[in-house]
Amino acid sequence: MKLAIILGTRPEIIKMCSVIRECVRLNLDYFILHTGQHYTYNMDKIFFEQLELPEAKYNLNVGSAGHGIQTGKMLMYIEKILQKEKPEVVLVEGDTNTVLAGALAAAKLHIKVGHVEAGLRSYDVTMPEEINRVLTDHCSDYLFTPTKRSRQILLGETIPSEKIFVTGNPIVDAVHQNLGISEERICNLLSDIKVIPKEYFLVTAHRQENVDVKERLESIIKGLELIASEFGLPVIYPIHPRTKKMLDYFGLEAKNIKLIEPLDYLSFLQLQSKAKLVLTDSGGVQEETCILNVPCITLRDNTERPETLEVGSNILAGTKPEKILECVKIMLNKKNAWENPFGDGMTGKKIVNILMEELK
Repeated sequence: MKLAIILGTRPEIIKMCSVIRECVRLNLDYFILHTGQHYTYNMDKIFFEQLELPEAKYNLNVGSAGHGIQTGKMLMYIEKILQKEKPEVVLVEGDTNTVLAGALAAAKLHIKVGHVEAGLRSYDVTMPEEINRVLTDHCSDYLFTPTKRSRQILLGETIPSEKIFVTGNPIVDAVHQNLGISEERICNLLSDIKVIPKEYFLVTAHRQENVDVKERLESIIKGLELIASEFGLPVIYPIHPRTKKMLDYFGLEAKNIKLIEPLDYLSFLQLQSKAKLVLTDSGGVQEETCILNVPCITLRDNTERPETLEVGSNILAGTKPEKILECVKIMLNKKNAWENPFGDGMTGKKIVNILMEELK
């Protein structure tokens, strides 16, 4: 079996690390293709180094652009590499333009496609990620779903059951495997930021629909200011460059919120694991907080991770300031005793074993 692993964003590197490690462990014939969708490959090298992963064989450095230009560039370059390498199967993970381009390039070359984290749906077609998820699922040969719920969604869309495998979510693998590395290497982070474990709130907000709309971004900032005032605890916000740019563009000021530079993955994992509560618009953070037993508030009107709502680790707040504060109070009055619905931390091994069995 020759395997191509196509990724292009930091969340994809994190979630695919257990698959890559299993390929290394079994000495499989595989290669990594990095599109550089959000950053240059050189900026992502620290992720590979920190997670002790082999470097990508190919890096396209496509960078940011409109959806059509970005996807088109990746499709063109990926196709050439796949024609040269001739893998038997291509693995993609998630819902980015990299995922769609990788799946389309492979499918048109009659190369098998495996989609990791298949079957997620927000049912909000205004989100580009939703389009990418649906199209990728419907051109994939192996659909690796995180839960039975996502399997049922795919069956409801008439995808044959023999293509669907419930493997769990590789984010569980990543958290379990990397939290120990984080604790060993990141020793002084909390003291450097001047916070005490379980005595601070952590924020991530970077989605286009939130930060590119003045009213929504302003509402989120006001909600965070209410939290800081109500609880008298630090609100730590490692701010994405895009969000910082939009704050400046809209002339918004974040009062009583501690804005810090973006963190590497291991540092963020450490900060996340010791937070009192996390507020986010990230899908991956909704999952990670669930696994870490840290309460989560989602600053969106919908989520493709409904399992987190069902087990009680997460609540949808939208972006209205008073609603955000109300949701924080609700989550802080709950016991953090939910059960992780995303699997046992063996997803990477399961995926590789399934592919080896299917392609032998």
